[in-house]
Amino acid sequence: MSVRRHTVCRVTPSASRRAARGASAFRCSECGWQAAKWAGRCGECQAWGSVSEVGAVSARTTAATAVERPAIPIGEVDVRRAVARPTGVPEFDRVLGGGIVPGAVVLVAGEPGIGKSTLLLDVAARAARSGLHGERRVLYVSGEESAAQVRTRAERIEAMARSLYLASETDLATVLGQIETLEPELVVVDSVQTISSADVEGSAGNVTQVREVAASLIQAAKSKGIAVLLVGHVTKDGSIAGPRVLEHLVDVVVQFEGERHSRLRLVRAVKNRFGPTDEVGCFDLSDVGIVGLADPSGLFLSGRTAAVPGTCVTVTLEGRRPLVAEVQALVTRSSLATPRRATSGLDAARVNMIVAVLDKRAEAPIAGSDAYLSTVGGVRLSEPAADLAVSLALAGAITDRPLPHGTIAFGEVGLAGEIRPVTGAHRRLAEAARLGFTRAVVPPGVLGAGPVPGGLRVVEAATVGDAVVRGFHENDTRPDRTPG
Repeated sequence: MSVRRHTVCRVTPSASRRAARGASAFRCSECGWQAAKWAGRCGECQAWGSVSEVGAVSARTTAATAVERPAIPIGEVDVRRAVARPTGVPEFDRVLGGGIVPGAVVLVAGEPGIGKSTLLLDVAARAARSGLHGERRVLYVSGEESAAQVRTRAERIEAMARSLYLASETDLATVLGQIETLEPELVVVDSVQTISSADVEGSAGNVTQVREVAASLIQAAKSKGIAVLLVGHVTKDGSIAGPRVLEHLVDVVVQFEGERHSRLRLVRAVKNRFGPTDEVGCFDLSDVGIVGLADPSGLFLSGRTAAVPGTCVTVTLEGRRPLVAEVQALVTRSSLATPRRATSGLDAARVNMIVAVLDKRAEAPIAGSDAYLSTVGGVRLSEPAADLAVSLALAGAITDRPLPHGTIAFGEVGLAGEIRPVTGAHRRLAEAARLGFTRAVVPPGVLGAGPVPGGLRVVEAATVGDAVVRGFHENDTRPDRTPG
């Protein structure tokens, strides 16, 4: 007689709960990535501590409700609601695409102490004075400073306006109550990380609180047609603090940039649903406030009249705006086994590459020398178009010879020593001619691509060695290197 043994399968409670929930039981709060097991780091956006357990995943349906506002033909939509209104700050309006659209939510991000509050206080005051039918009501909500501190700054930068209202609040319900009572046309919240809601757990600034505060303010802006400016801080790596979903919820994301020890401030649009994202606004930050710079090129030039060895002027493009900047180089004999390379305002890795190209392709005696490079005015040159200017500045510092007066240079330098073309060449030439430059060293093909501005002589160079030879010879009059 055979005895059959039955194997009993025991299912633990945790296993049964996982089976009931499904495979994706954990989700990242930053990007929505899902996984079957918990992980300390998100596998999609690489954020730490953002993966948490979620409830049961089940299909849900929503019953249809009565439609309060039926759909209308697209031709009957009133486009006047999407017309941008100027803020009174032309450089800020340039970045936004002409101004602020009613109902739009703009996120202004930047490092602490860079000037975000000063700029937005000036914007709020000018917007309050620039109403089409008299004055516009503007509400400035400060969660970091008291109303007295904000008024002190407003008096210092001359940002006083009769229809500008201040409120020092950190509770979301109170902020929404202020908006409901005042009914402003523009609201500035400084900052979104300091406002919290009593209906949501956690302290101000965490992921849940920032999402709730932003969603409530966005809902109020869309329903009442109020433009909202949100101030947001950035992390150490330069990204916007808080959940990434915040950038997707708002209509415009503006980045506020600048060196702490420089007066220049750049405002660029990272995301813009109402305009282009290749515009840049330039501002001058001083003790008396922040002023827009319609022509900031003069800040990046040394202002001297005599030619000096080791300097070269280039034209860089910030968005669609050409800016003239100066590169300075100093090359000295090194007393160290490994020569030193120091840069300020330039990419150190790219400078090292240019030094190697000069040593190998142009036979420049720089391998055993210390090289120091810097930009004038605190501007940062990150695009490859500045490579040729760096090369000529280094060549002038090595040979102790200055470039001819009124010379600019732009072009990308390759590892083979070739000079590659860059975008917006004729826009750069037009800016150089407008500022009085008379000579330009450029990559090949610029002369045949379009007309050259009057009074500007263009010298084309195919390699770094060719650029060094022709760049320092003012009397190079070869017919194939001048405009026809």
